[in-house]
Amino acid sequence: MTAPSSVRRLVETREILLCCGPGGVGKTTIAASIAMLAATTTPGRVLVLTIDPAKRLADALGLEGIGNDVVRIDDETLAGVGAVPRGELHCAMLDMKRSWDDLIRRHAPDAPTARRILSNPLYQNITGRFVQSHDYIAMERLHELHATGEWDLIVVDTPPTRNALDFLDAPARMEEFFSSRLLRWLIAPARGGLLGLAARPFTQIADRILGTQFLEDITEFFLSLQSMYGGFVERARAVSRLLSDERTSFVVVATPEPTPLREADFFLKELASRRYEVGALVLNRALPSSLALPATEVAAEAMAADAEEISKVAARELDLDVEAATRVLRTAASAAREWSVVARREAAARERMASAAPLVVTVPSLDGEVGDLEGILALSGVLGSAA
Repeated sequence: MTAPSSVRRLVETREILLCCGPGGVGKTTIAASIAMLAATTTPGRVLVLTIDPAKRLADALGLEGIGNDVVRIDDETLAGVGAVPRGELHCAMLDMKRSWDDLIRRHAPDAPTARRILSNPLYQNITGRFVQSHDYIAMERLHELHATGEWDLIVVDTPPTRNALDFLDAPARMEEFFSSRLLRWLIAPARGGLLGLAARPFTQIADRILGTQFLEDITEFFLSLQSMYGGFVERARAVSRLLSDERTSFVVVATPEPTPLREADFFLKELASRRYEVGALVLNRALPSSLALPATEVAAEAMAADAEEISKVAARELDLDVEAATRVLRTAASAAREWSVVARREAAARERMASAAPLVVTVPSLDGEVGDLEGILALSGVLGSAA
């Protein structure tokens, strides 16, 4: 598929956009703003899904109780902040426990097997930690939502960068687990035969340490789980195919600072090695480009040099203290020089990253934190106008 020339073109031509990047760069608000842009510029049904454990999206959208159930942000609410929707904007957040329960019911060979797993004490206690279950169930939920065909675009807010690599690799890890030696040893006592005999010394020791009931729970849990091998593995492979599909694209979010840029560069290289499509690199919270102009520093130097004379004129007109006004002007001039240096460094960083993605979008710092629908709408306007 042709590389997008703008964020607007990206939301028009893709079905899944995964927003990835280091923590603290505004990734959640960028994901919500991309979804807002799609809902206000295209006639389709748009869903923004967060799998970030911090659960910030609900606060950003002004919603309470958001979870696995998809919630529509009605047109009246959008109109209240000045948005004119062409499509529909929906949102959801991953409820891991409920998603796992639904997954077990879907893949179990029969209802009794599903009930045995769901009631197993081991399942109830370790669902949140089992084989990076948060990452796998997030991919499962994404696949489930996409497979319904209800959504023209799904925008996914992922965990911070290096955790997001776990998110990408979760399907393969799940498939690997089901064919692993560990699983065969865990269920060996119930299977009997040569493997059961070989595992007996292990089970005897474990029985003394952990107790018979605990071992029975383990054996029953993993034996039941193995009965769902086919469903789990096929779905894991389907998720992997979905990530590499031409309808799926990644949006890497960072700020133009050294550490976030290194993280973004790392993630871009990982995506390339997996042959996933990168739709855009968004450099968020950038300083205005005007600060990097030589004229900015010249003006700051002139203000510092003439601070006392300017203050004397101002004092006569505004009844100010000359000494205090001079200090303020010189402090402002010093800050302007420092910001100019930072802005030039950011501009150089943007140039270095220009070849890292087919589309590099710079989003300037907005006044205050983006924490409500009005701010998300403003940010979507910036994204929509970026080339």
